[in-house]
Amino acid sequence: MPYPNGPAIPRSLAQPLKNAITARVVAVFNDKSRGEKPVPRQLDGLFGPSAVAWRIHGDVTAMMVGGIASLLLQMLHPAVLAGVWDHSNFRTDMHGRLRRTARFIATTTYAGRGDADSIIARVRHIHAQVGGTLPDGTQYHANDPALLAYVHVTETLSFLSSWMRYAEPGMSLADQDRYFAEMAQIAAGLGAAPIPTTRAAARDLLQDMRPQLRTDARTTEVAALILNRRASTRLAEPLQALTMQAAIDLLPPWARRMHNLPEANFTKPLIRAGTRGVASTLRWAFA
Repeated sequence: MPYPNGPAIPRSLAQPLKNAITARVVAVFNDKSRGEKPVPRQLDGLFGPSAVAWRIHGDVTAMMVGGIASLLLQMLHPAVLAGVWDHSNFRTDMHGRLRRTARFIATTTYAGRGDADSIIARVRHIHAQVGGTLPDGTQYHANDPALLAYVHVTETLSFLSSWMRYAEPGMSLADQDRYFAEMAQIAAGLGAAPIPTTRAAARDLLQDMRPQLRTDARTTEVAALILNRRASTRLAEPLQALTMQAAIDLLPPWARRMHNLPEANFTKPLIRAGTRGVASTLRWAFA
């Protein structure tokens, strides 16, 4: 689909600026110390170039904003929160956790089928070792199909909503549903159930899960770590702050209330306009 033109910059400066922007984004999502590089796009993967997932997941802004929103939704489920609290080093390596999630999405979307199947199997193996007891005495397991389904719908709904807000507001309902049908492959591979294959079914599942959602001091602490995480450089701080505000704005009103996050009534137009500007610039840089 066509995007708005990028910034008006003299041709002699455009390519160096594009290179600088793309290098910075690549560094955010790939751990150079571990030899990580962007996942190359392969034609023999789970989806292929014509898939809706290819175009949504390739948009940096939509994925950043949607990814943060989905994490905030996930932290409202006591069992998801407990898995993070009990079995991860999120306090000291939140960036690493976000990177690993981004790499899983990139690999399952764009890599060859062998690599996609391998990373799904690896995550299933990790989930099989994660479990414990909630504060109320209830046992939880990360490989619980219903829990995996909740995580799946929070991600897919958030990614799609972010894409439609900042890239393709006129997206057809057929393509919206096709996105959920495509992503059902990954959910099934991870062991989730039930798995929605339309946007309406995903919304219904999220609504059905609402009575199970809670907030406590741990929810507040994890949300604060997500939203107040320091940027990698001072120059990146305004962009990161804008991304966090856009993610909060993307949340359903009931989720914002549960997190005790204010409604950005007066700043909402500025948040959305600023995020659209960032999105347009990043698409120009990667074009």
